[in-house]
Amino acid sequence: MATATPEIATTEISASESTTAQAAPERALVAKRPYPGALVVVEGIDGSGKSTQLYLLKRWLEIGGYRIHFTEWNSSPLVKSATRRGKQRRLLTPTTFSLLHAADFADRWERQIMPLLQGGYLVLADRYIYTAFARDAARGCSPHWLRNLYSFAPIPDITFYFRAPLDVAVTRIIAGRPKLKYYEAGMDLGISLDRTESFRIFQEKILNNYDQMVETDRFVLMDGTMRVNKLQKLMRQLLGERIDLAHFAPKRKRK
Repeated sequence: MATATPEIATTEISASESTTAQAAPERALVAKRPYPGALVVVEGIDGSGKSTQLYLLKRWLEIGGYRIHFTEWNSSPLVKSATRRGKQRRLLTPTTFSLLHAADFADRWERQIMPLLQGGYLVLADRYIYTAFARDAARGCSPHWLRNLYSFAPIPDITFYFRAPLDVAVTRIIAGRPKLKYYEAGMDLGISLDRTESFRIFQEKILNNYDQMVETDRFVLMDGTMRVNKLQKLMRQLLGERIDLAHFAPKRKRK
């Protein structure tokens, strides 16, 4: 059964107002962190527009000279070859797949994310632990087990959840893919013999899991169907309200 669709801000004013109530407790959590940096995360199902928006935000910050670091899901060289071989031979069970992703994340956290947060950088993450909570749970892994597996990871300073209707997101992916990959389509779950249909059902399960995390994990909802430029403007506005960007700006040279 699909969960009720959470309300998504469609204008800059309503989005700002919707996050104001969450800002105070969120800042209180951030203030206790043992590092001077800040962590910005984007989440959402495939085709939600999150990666495009994070890329635009990254370029804007880079042009401004801000101290930033970008990291993305499943990008550690430590387990990349093992994951690739497992996918090619279709040997990955839901638990094995989940553990490989956890190892990937732990390696990036230890070598990239935490050192840069400690060094005072603004870290931008295209997917974070919530991806595991949504995807792996959709594959049948225990939500409690997943939360415990990633319990070492701190709460982000802000998590943007880009939500697009299932049909919109699926259409975007299908239009841009010559062929859906086996695990990408959720074919390992035996949902459907048709890859497109299997992908749609799998993405619906993931979407439902994300929707359940909106309030518990304090996501900032973003309407993935808004115009790209308008959505990016809103993202920058909300980021500035939650994080003191001046802390990461380039230092001015004294004359």
